[in-house]
Amino acid sequence: MQLNNARILLTGATGGLGQALAQQLAADGARLLLAGRDTARLAALNAALGGEHSSVRADLTRPEGVAAAAGAAREFGANVLINNAGVGGFGLYERQDWDEIDSLLATNLAAPMRLTHALLPWLKARPQAVIVNIGSTFGSLPFAGFAAYSAAKAGLRGFSQALRRELADTQVAVIHLAPRAIDTPLNSDAVNALNRALNNRSDDADAVARQVVAALRAGDGERHFGFPERFFAWLNGVAPTLIDRGLAGKLAVIKQHAPTR
Repeated sequence: MQLNNARILLTGATGGLGQALAQQLAADGARLLLAGRDTARLAALNAALGGEHSSVRADLTRPEGVAAAAGAAREFGANVLINNAGVGGFGLYERQDWDEIDSLLATNLAAPMRLTHALLPWLKARPQAVIVNIGSTFGSLPFAGFAAYSAAKAGLRGFSQALRRELADTQVAVIHLAPRAIDTPLNSDAVNALNRALNNRSDDADAVARQVVAALRAGDGERHFGFPERFFAWLNGVAPTLIDRGLAGKLAVIKQHAPTR
């Protein structure tokens, strides 16, 4: 897709990856509708980008927030939806409160599905449209200590693949992107400590944003970012017991760093 012709609804715009994406997309000529929960931060981001864009305050875990974002996107003339909003969820499953799990599923899976559902008739009527879902390596490589998060991201990947196949006879492309760990405030102190203990690699938000923009330009259906993570994600698909054995040796470290609450 030519980004200078793109009018993009970007959710999670004020997060670490969201801001990096907004800066790179705007620099490439795209017009942005920035969506988030904090009006002041949205205004500050718009000002930093040059004030040529627009914003909508929307809590996408609530029906009225989805309606507000979808209505603003139609008025804006959006032809690209980037479902970027998300929350982390490190913790042993039995110790996590159900409210925390419910919020994680609502933000990472239900919200992008709801917003896509609300906008799909509009996007199908555009001459060209793209839906980009920002997933995670853990959607293809489920990880101990991230059971609910992995489930949500695996669901988002399955949704993306099925929807892409369902829309194959339309002008709407569906792209699923799976970064590995990203250095953003989304990571808690416990997650950062775990990554150090396991020597897990993470990427700068700007570097991930560049890969997202490149995938949007190329129109790729699916990309996994980072090696060896993308190899292990592939291996989990063909020989999951090998991954079971490999992660079993890391379980004690994961439990040591998992929050006690």
